[in-house]
Amino acid sequence: MIKYQCIHRRESQYCCDVCSKTFNIKNDLIRYKRVHSGERPYCCDVCSKAFTQKGSLISHKRLHSGERPYCCDVCNKTFNVNSDLIRQKRSHSGEYPYCCDVCNKTFNLKSYLITHKRLHSGERLLL
Repeated sequence: MIKYQCIHRRESQYCCDVCSKTFNIKNDLIRYKRVHSGERPYCCDVCSKAFTQKGSLISHKRLHSGERPYCCDVCNKTFNVNSDLIRQKRSHSGEYPYCCDVCNKTFNLKSYLITHKRLHSGERLLL
């Protein structure tokens, strides 16, 4: 029944056969399934650390090379991942665009809001 429901939803046509989480894009489902399988197909050739996503490996390799391609145009601080630059720019502008619908606390990154919302839901935090 769950597979039937996932297939017939217009907004989410790809469904995880393990937990029924749905996705609009097939590649998102393929990437997500690695959560269940533990597959980490992208491996660092320097330290052998493995990743589930190619982008994570690329960012990780910058730690070894020292490359910091993202630069804040306000303070010239550099970063190895774009999300850190976004957070830095928002610290200058005071922008906190993500708001908790439970307590109205605001955040400058969506990932911070998602982590915060787990406090309200009682979902276990992984540290």
